[in-house]
Amino acid sequence: MPKVQLVELYAHGLGVVDDAHLEFGPGFNVITGETGAGKTLLLGALGLCVGADTSASRYALTSDTRAVAVFVREDASELALAREMTGTGRLRSSLNGTPSSAEALRAASEELIVIQGQHDSLSLRSRAETLSLLDGSGAIDTTDLDGVRRELREARRHRDALGGDGGSRQRELDFLAFQLDELEGASIRSAGELGDVLEELTRLTTLRDGQAAVADVLNLFDGDEDGAVLAQFARALERLPEGSAFDGARHALRGALVQAREAMYELAAFGDPDAIEPSTIETLEVRAGQLQRLARKYGGTLETALAAADEFRREVDRLSGDAEDAASLDQSIRELEVRELALAQRARAEREMAAAKLTRAIRRQLARVALPHAALRFTVGGEDGSDVQIVFAPNPGLPEGPLSQLASGGELSRVLLAISLETSNDGVVSVYDEVDAGIGGQVAQQIGECLSEVGRRQQVLAVTHLASVAARADHHFVIEKVIDRGVTRTNVHAVSNDDRVREIARMLVGDGITPESKALAQQLLENSIEVRQEADLSR
Repeated sequence: MPKVQLVELYAHGLGVVDDAHLEFGPGFNVITGETGAGKTLLLGALGLCVGADTSASRYALTSDTRAVAVFVREDASELALAREMTGTGRLRSSLNGTPSSAEALRAASEELIVIQGQHDSLSLRSRAETLSLLDGSGAIDTTDLDGVRRELREARRHRDALGGDGGSRQRELDFLAFQLDELEGASIRSAGELGDVLEELTRLTTLRDGQAAVADVLNLFDGDEDGAVLAQFARALERLPEGSAFDGARHALRGALVQAREAMYELAAFGDPDAIEPSTIETLEVRAGQLQRLARKYGGTLETALAAADEFRREVDRLSGDAEDAASLDQSIRELEVRELALAQRARAEREMAAAKLTRAIRRQLARVALPHAALRFTVGGEDGSDVQIVFAPNPGLPEGPLSQLASGGELSRVLLAISLETSNDGVVSVYDEVDAGIGGQVAQQIGECLSEVGRRQQVLAVTHLASVAARADHHFVIEKVIDRGVTRTNVHAVSNDDRVREIARMLVGDGITPESKALAQQLLENSIEVRQEADLSR
């Protein structure tokens, strides 16, 4: 009994599909019907449920489109995936009735169903999935390799926290020492030193730049010429008349003259070229440049530069103190790397053997699925062989390339059917689209046998136009087109017994069913039953 089954599919308002409700059974399920009846639309409804593209032209979406797929797992738990059109013209997604997203539907369905043959729903669409297929076929266990790699990641993360490997740690210590030497060599006195230096530099520069003007002022006020302001002031003061009436004014003017002469003495000090040492200004300029450069380099201010120096000292202490632990960790990492390489080489060798074996097995199946001249092989690359892909050539003499790029829809379905014959997975439902494209006769019987064989290990769903394929199914559904009052609609129902015989006969000869075609249909069904019984006995 498969571990996962698609038990129900409901579609409403999808092109000509008004309402369709299918209840699938275990094993091989087939959907048949006239061309244009809507068989492909049912697969489109399933595609919508698993989060596929929502192109309106592709799926014939309408304003009341709704699609629901219900899966049952081995533990009897159900999962309902649904999408429906909203009044705003957008598709709304839900999981078990809870609002969700198309991405969530895709993630949930990845472990439930594989739509084989549609290039945008290809089961082997990633190399990780191809690798999983190869490892499963060869019973390859990489638990030890995965464990060593986890240990390596953790050890490297720990080593990075300690400053990296020995060489990296030494380079880090050297750089920290360089930065500390630069900061400590500057002997920054305080966070405000730059402001103090700039203030003093501004003051002295202003004085230096004003010395020429001061000399002119001194000459005007107290120069040797008779026209000097203070000399004229003194002469004018002497011309004041004697008498007590003028004593007050005389006293005030003499005081002003004395104050003016004292001011001239002060200005004379500033005007002295020797009063300001050029080296002092130069020293201040150099210091200001040094402090500004350090501030810019270490955070923008001297305060952040001083904080950086403290942090550098702590980091040097930490790296120096962890040196012994780091050295031990380096040794452990080297040992893990040796183990990883050995395990990776073993994994690659096992994967190369599995790839060769699986390639041979699937090549034997290609003729059964109507690809007798095709070439297919699994290629393995990478240190551990995890770079796996399937290369394909549909005909002799043609260049090979990636399967998903070179195979047509029908070829792709049949290749994946051949792969399923060797690697079927009872944990997923397999849906085959276009599997009977361009084939007929004995080849069609072979395809039917292959689908039935896969259906004995996992649930299979296929749409087919061929009677010999449909006759092999365990469960048969027919989709019929009906024109009611000028409106085309479809209905879907399961068929068995005489109804199934008539449908198989219709597939053989068209609408003109005859007793002979019904007899041939009955024979096809009986042969299929006998084949299934023989297969069951041989299991």
